[in-house]
Amino acid sequence: MNYKTLNDNKTYLITGAAGFIGYYLSRKLLEQGYRVIGVDNINDYYDVSLKYTRLELLKPFEKFTFIKGDIADKVMLNDLFKEYKPSIVVNLAAQAGVRYSIENPDVYIQSNIIGFYNILEACRHNPVEHLLYASSSSVYGSNKKIPFEETDMVDNPVSLYAATKKSNELMAHTYTHLYKIPATGLRFFTVYGPLGRPDMAYFGFTQKYFLGEPVKIFNNGDFDNDLYRDFTYIEDIVEGIERLLNNPPVVEGNVMHKVYNIGNNRPEKLMIFIETLEKCLSLSLGRKVLFEKSFEKIKPGDVPATYASTERLERVIGFKPKTSIEKGLQQFADWYVQYYGEK
Repeated sequence: MNYKTLNDNKTYLITGAAGFIGYYLSRKLLEQGYRVIGVDNINDYYDVSLKYTRLELLKPFEKFTFIKGDIADKVMLNDLFKEYKPSIVVNLAAQAGVRYSIENPDVYIQSNIIGFYNILEACRHNPVEHLLYASSSSVYGSNKKIPFEETDMVDNPVSLYAATKKSNELMAHTYTHLYKIPATGLRFFTVYGPLGRPDMAYFGFTQKYFLGEPVKIFNNGDFDNDLYRDFTYIEDIVEGIERLLNNPPVVEGNVMHKVYNIGNNRPEKLMIFIETLEKCLSLSLGRKVLFEKSFEKIKPGDVPATYASTERLERVIGFKPKTSIEKGLQQFADWYVQYYGEK
């Protein structure tokens, strides 16, 4: 298996560059001397100061250009493509979150459907070598068969968020068929790490602990049938994306479109994950940490398990995530304590 390495003459456009994955991918490329155009609308779905912190860390790189804009703005996006002529586009801009899609569905249609349509149209009229875009493990819904494989049926989403991500995969497939845009969808599995998203459970648990509040665990208090999650460390995610950038899908049946799971391939019980986080925070602080726990019913839209088969990704780029939750959560805990000045 031989995958192509990156080319420093190319311009990489990353939408959602102030986001968690977008920041890490931008930094990785910039550290290697590549030119990166970052776009983000800096929405307030979670604390914007964290987004500005990520951007501040990218500012020192001379080859980084940041544009504050929304991919739902078609004129802005088209002007950007004409000016910078990106060779490779990574669309990570999206409204995230399963539960929030129940509270505020409008923003999911605006960003995940209209915004992604605008990306596809921009790539159609300004041809690119490769479009990579964020899908999600949520597309598998409440599938009982595990591990989840890319060939599984995913026609029964249990949240609007999942439905928008499945729609993205269908839209990309259509555009590759009609306009020969090489496209790759990335089904992410519960990404975590330093500078992560505060709306994610591990981050919220940590915040609640330092506020002296109980952490809410939505698993019905059923430890024998606990929720399973395929937690994937951020640096593993970024390495997988980086290896795919210059490796667009080959033509199969007149279509150049592939979808890959990017997960850890080692699901953990939610309660084991929480215990590990407690231990990591204990090491970071030098004292015993135990969360006060409140067990509640599983929220609408949540799924009982996520578990990625990563065989397809391994065959193409020879890569499989390797960071254990012990190592990954320790990195997060050390960062959190330092960043927020906790004692």
